[in-house]
Amino acid sequence: MVSINNLTVEFGGFTLFDEVSFAIGHNDRIGLVGKNGAGKSTLLKILMGKQSPTSGQVVIPSSYTTGYLPQEMKLSDSKSVLDETLTAFAHLHKLQAQIENITHQLAERTDYESNVYHKLIIRLNDLNDHYHLLGGDNQEGEAERNLLGLGFKREDFNRPSSEFSGGWRMRIELAKILLQRPQLLLLDEPTNHLDIESIQWLEDYLKEYYGAVLLISHDRALLDSVTNRTVELLLGKAYDYKVPYSHYVELRRERREQQVATYENQQRMIEKTEEFIERFRYKASKAVQVQSRIKHLEKIDRITIDDEDTSALYIKFPPAPRSGQVAFSAKEVKKQYGNHIVFQGANIVIERGEKVAFVGRNGEGKTTMLRIAVNDLGYEAGEVKLGYNVEVGYFAQNQDEIMDTKATVFETLDRVAVGNIRAKLRDILGAFLFRGEDVDKKVQVLSGGERSRLAMAKLMLQPYNLLALDEPTNHMDMRSKDILKRSLMKYDGTLLVVSHDREFLDGLVNKIYEFRDGKVKEHLGSINDFLHRRKLENFKEIERKEMVVVEKSPDTSKNSEEERRLRKEQERKARKRKNEIEAVEKAIAESEQKIAAMDTILANPEGQTINDDFFKQYNKEKANLERRMYEWEMLINE
Repeated sequence: MVSINNLTVEFGGFTLFDEVSFAIGHNDRIGLVGKNGAGKSTLLKILMGKQSPTSGQVVIPSSYTTGYLPQEMKLSDSKSVLDETLTAFAHLHKLQAQIENITHQLAERTDYESNVYHKLIIRLNDLNDHYHLLGGDNQEGEAERNLLGLGFKREDFNRPSSEFSGGWRMRIELAKILLQRPQLLLLDEPTNHLDIESIQWLEDYLKEYYGAVLLISHDRALLDSVTNRTVELLLGKAYDYKVPYSHYVELRRERREQQVATYENQQRMIEKTEEFIERFRYKASKAVQVQSRIKHLEKIDRITIDDEDTSALYIKFPPAPRSGQVAFSAKEVKKQYGNHIVFQGANIVIERGEKVAFVGRNGEGKTTMLRIAVNDLGYEAGEVKLGYNVEVGYFAQNQDEIMDTKATVFETLDRVAVGNIRAKLRDILGAFLFRGEDVDKKVQVLSGGERSRLAMAKLMLQPYNLLALDEPTNHMDMRSKDILKRSLMKYDGTLLVVSHDREFLDGLVNKIYEFRDGKVKEHLGSINDFLHRRKLENFKEIERKEMVVVEKSPDTSKNSEEERRLRKEQERKARKRKNEIEAVEKAIAESEQKIAAMDTILANPEGQTINDDFFKQYNKEKANLERRMYEWEMLINE
């Protein structure tokens, strides 16, 4: 168990944490939530020993292993994607050396009945079990599975990792951390660098993870699916709820309502008691009662209401000037980099007032098409048009690269504002929570969430009628995301958004363009309509499975024949899978019998031949068992 005891953190007179305490159990799945600036990332840094508290302590058992993925990190590697990922198994090489050393000792010794010999056998079994548990027998297979799950293709494995963008290299770091299987996993906004498919894969992985997880995320769906506890950081305090995020929101509201009601009842009682005391203080006949009421007031445990952070964004987009009926169109558009074709034959039509999402895996061209739409990038073939009188407001994903980090918050807006709006810049910044001295901060010291708010504030400077937003919710806290979503739903212009946030898109967009395998496909309706029509349960299946669609033909006999053919094919696949499972289960039983027989020999070695070959065979059989168990798991989960 990890224990956080009376943690206090102060910065120049400002108290970030005020005696924060809670514990992390072995199987806990904790969502760490709070507004931007509440100290979530700081807490993870303290847990990793990368930052020291002002007072208090963190107690982590010496044998505990911890994995940490920060929001941003400096990456310097020159290996291929696969080789860099395999460095995660460096600890297994030490284990393997220990196993080989003990195996050699046992082969040399003949004191089978001694305590030392039996302790060596126990130690060897423990090391072997630990080695198998950490995936030692299938290092490359495990690495490949994680890389594929996080969105890499097999042809990427041998490419130098230095060729990939920072977001893709962060995926490599995430794969390495997961492969190490630490007892405590600390993840700070891991979905910022993932697409929808990879988020779903990570979600499934974390649900089955055998250790503890402390997760910072603004993805409500991920938190609800993965976590069983929610720890809220609010105004220096920590509030621990033993439920996932959505349930926590309800409990938090109910708890505060009850607290307020109880407080108000107590205040009414106190007020009436004080009135009684003042009214009869000088009447001798009431002296005993007055003294009794005074003592009662002195002993009463006064109820206090938890402080609540009521600061929030205020976003109201200016009314959109009327544009032509078609706000944006792309006809047979092709984009490629060198020999790599991102997409071709792309046809898109977005009409005035539509709210449209681009979805798909990273690298399929969502951001590329958005940049083409805002005239920030060229293309090789086709035709792209903005509609009549269309004014585009663009929110870029790479804020760090396009903002002048040496400018102040105020200067960032002042440089692009024109006309009468210049007189309202401080009001606009205040609505985006930049108040007082905040407006004089340099952009380079702002957090990711603050930079996102500043970039969004720039969209208030003039009335755009087409908003093109690329991952606008990255780094935003839950409350800010909800406010942004409500504001966009009320926005009367045209919206084009790239996002992997399932909850954010739900109820916001009414048309979807899916980017996949170099093609762009249109889907009308909401995200839920899209999923329902495709009979999918999650976005992972959007990008992994093709539905078999049987065209309805006037010839019903042909339909029936096709249905029978499909049913037979499904039955054939089911029988094949059943046979494969039975064969693997039989092989597992045989391996278990062999291992049990060898365990018996190790327990009673008298008269038996125990040498290096014996232990090699023993380890080989355990590896076979581990591999077959993995095969069985894959077949069962198909």
